[in-house]
Amino acid sequence: MALPKIASPTYDLTVPSSKDTLKYRPFLVKEEKLLLLANESGEDTEIMGAVKQIIGNCVFDKLEVDDLALFDLEYIFLRIRAKSVGEVVNLKLLCPDDEETYVDVSVNLDEVAVQFNEEHESTIQLDDSISLIMRYPQFSFAQESSEGSETEYIFKMIKSCIGTIVDGETIYERADFTDKDLDTFLESLTSEHFQKMQKFFETMPKLQHEVKFKNPNTKKQQKVTLEGMNAFFE
Repeated sequence: MALPKIASPTYDLTVPSSKDTLKYRPFLVKEEKLLLLANESGEDTEIMGAVKQIIGNCVFDKLEVDDLALFDLEYIFLRIRAKSVGEVVNLKLLCPDDEETYVDVSVNLDEVAVQFNEEHESTIQLDDSISLIMRYPQFSFAQESSEGSETEYIFKMIKSCIGTIVDGETIYERADFTDKDLDTFLESLTSEHFQKMQKFFETMPKLQHEVKFKNPNTKKQQKVTLEGMNAFFE
């Protein structure tokens, strides 16, 4: 005789970048086990793989997880996590004023959102005729190994985020040029061009939440900005 199945509640969320509405359920014991095993491994690739599978299992709408902007993925997972094990998480945060005192702080995950910078532009104008149309770092890039130097990693990320190159009336989509072509193009840019690309990453949307609390030793008010999905877990 088959055992009864317990119905899971469903919820709606709005994807920050696209404003699309997704329907999802909390994760179940099987998904929680998957996440616990990944956390025990301590490997970032294992943890990201578990996050991908949990989102794929819990979201009812068709969703290409690999193509999600990283901040969208982090937001979706945080919403699923909040409805699964509770909206409030307890964190130990270091006081910035003395850099030695830790304080227990409660954070409501329902208040955590993706923050958008008004100065952010996804189109980078290099000169009068040439511009880049950028895309956000995707989950598929986050799964890649970060081995090598920091400079190599930065260039790999820049390459992964260049979606279109416009030269006057000519439009080059990413499928139109090779990695070697892109390397040659990037190496021909000036420092000013590179700074414009850096601004794209510095101002792009981020999962952020500001927390205020008091240092019990100095009695001073503290302000800490939590950024990224991992900041909300001990």
